[in-house]
Amino acid sequence: MVNLMEMKIETLEPEGLARPGGHYSHAIRYGGLVFTAGQLGVRADGSHTADLGFDDQVRQALSNVLVALRAAGAGPGDILKVTAYIVGVENWPRFNAVYAEMMGDARPARTVVPVGELHYGYLVEIDAVAVCGATGAREGAMNMI
Repeated sequence: MVNLMEMKIETLEPEGLARPGGHYSHAIRYGGLVFTAGQLGVRADGSHTADLGFDDQVRQALSNVLVALRAAGAGPGDILKVTAYIVGVENWPRFNAVYAEMMGDARPARTVVPVGELHYGYLVEIDAVAVCGATGAREGAMNMI
């Protein structure tokens, strides 16, 4: 059994993501779980994709989420929950199409929230919670239950 008092919050610094634009971390691991910050379509070099179309922004934001999760050894099949904030409910069908293309067989729980606007003029922001991909981490998470 895992002793919750002995577990530490670990800040992850994923390679392949631009430096956080504020006082936060891209990903945090606690026990067998990893939590990502909301990811916009910012490229690894820090340049923005807010001037690109909705589909391209979704691809970049979801790619950023997957890069953050990979730092904890997690991939699409390890994701428990995704939350996506999209500007304009009319973009929902496009979001579904790009999301399905990128997620493949993975079907985590998901919430899509239409919003009025996002920072820097982006049209989508995505975050996720996943089980760390390593077998030992999964067993550790199961022992917490």
